[in-house]
Amino acid sequence: MPVKTFGLALGGGGVRGLAHALVLEALDEMGCRPSIIAGTSIGAIIGALYASGVSGQTIRKKIQKNIISRRDSWRDIFKKRSDLLKVVQTVAFERGPSGIVKPDLFLNFLLSSVHKQTFEELDIPLLVIATDYWKGEEVVLESGELLPALKASIAIPGVFAPVTIDDRVLLDGGIVNIVPYEHILGRCDVSIAVDVACTRTPGKNRMPNFWDLVLGSLQLMQEVTLSDKMKHRRPDILVHPKITDIPMLAFGKAAQVLRQSAPTIKEMKNNIEEILARS
Repeated sequence: MPVKTFGLALGGGGVRGLAHALVLEALDEMGCRPSIIAGTSIGAIIGALYASGVSGQTIRKKIQKNIISRRDSWRDIFKKRSDLLKVVQTVAFERGPSGIVKPDLFLNFLLSSVHKQTFEELDIPLLVIATDYWKGEEVVLESGELLPALKASIAIPGVFAPVTIDDRVLLDGGIVNIVPYEHILGRCDVSIAVDVACTRTPGKNRMPNFWDLVLGSLQLMQEVTLSDKMKHRRPDILVHPKITDIPMLAFGKAAQVLRQSAPTIKEMKNNIEEILARS
């Protein structure tokens, strides 16, 4: 019986989530368009771009257009200058107890290619994961306005301010579900989950800085929770790019994320081909 549908779960991880663009580009090349997407944090943002009709290749090019790599010549950097200035201008900072970065303008820049305002307008059903602060439970957003849901899903405590939707105070979805693949199981023939957690290399006598401690500790808890979930039920294909020593908020290392993720994408394509050959 031929495989009919693919489901995709895109995990959170800050800048490391830019690897999702390579996953989507590879799926496009293979003609394996997902019929449903679930995303947490940056995974929700990339998922929203794709679900609105933006191809994986276009998302990848959009990312590369706004980063400077070691291969760029001075002429390349000059060409990118106007785009890089747009990125800088979209980041607004706010003082207060809730967060230090106001994501509205930044998200609007990332989602400038999305011409859909609501979940219902998307080309592919999208599930966005957030965390209810007061109830301490997962919230799955899949209807209504899209932007508030995405803002909630990336609301990392201490970095982005919480978002209120339907009288619920919502935080980053990665707190409770870093790779939400269970939400696509049973809704597709083949489930693909993408985990962009990084590998940390211990340095001799090196103490982590404040953000390394805070965000690194959060990742440790997420890894334990994900590992326990995997013991009960796994996705058909788990994609875990070998991303090393790139902190969640190190957006200056976007080029390294794409470079380090490339070999794992080839492995994913091989796994998909094996499944297709058996169907």
